Amino acid sequence: MQDILEGYAAAATADFVAAYDGLSPESIYEHVIDLFPTRNAKVADIGAGTGRDAAWFAGKGHYVLAVEPVRELREAGRALHTAGNIEWIDDRLPHLSVVPASASFDLVILCAVWQHLTDEDRTVAISRLATLIAPEGILIVSLRHGPGGVGRRVFPVSPDMMVEEARTCDLHLIRRREAKSVQLNNQVMGVSWTWLAFQKI
Repeated sequence: MQDILEGYAAAATADFVAAYDGLSPESIYEHVIDLFPTRNAKVADIGAGTGRDAAWFAGKGHYVLAVEPVRELREAGRALHTAGNIEWIDDRLPHLSVVPASASFDLVILCAVWQHLTDEDRTVAISRLATLIAPEGILIVSLRHGPGGVGRRVFPVSPDMMVEEARTCDLHLIRRREAKSVQLNNQVMGVSWTWLAFQKI
């Protein structure tokens, strides 16, 4: 994992930050956006990057915990998005050891994160994530298929495996959608995504 974080740190140029932050959350979350809370809620954005999505949720009145282990991205996010209802912390999967054990969220988002974890770490991570979700809360995860960016290693993902591991943690699958990448360079590389949504039962 450390080499992946260092890869993101090296890539965190002004152009990278602008491109990442300039993507539209409405386009990215097209296949699951109807599952997002409409009333003020507590949201955890795991792997928040530059805070693009955290700011979007905060703009809708939600409290957002933005979890980002790469200092360069976290600092860029703090500078770009100054809403008082975004709280930034330095933490990482699979253990999320800084997030309080008592924390509870209505929505937990992992966008473009899961592919950076090994199968062993994913087993630990899904169990930890399940503890963060309030009863009837939602977990949304995007699974990347295809190569990663330069210096940002990825591991093959299995939607079926994640669904099964989530089930053992009382997370019930409520949505599964296949999607093309919204980024042109990813489309050229043949990257596609599986979006999974789970509800805590």
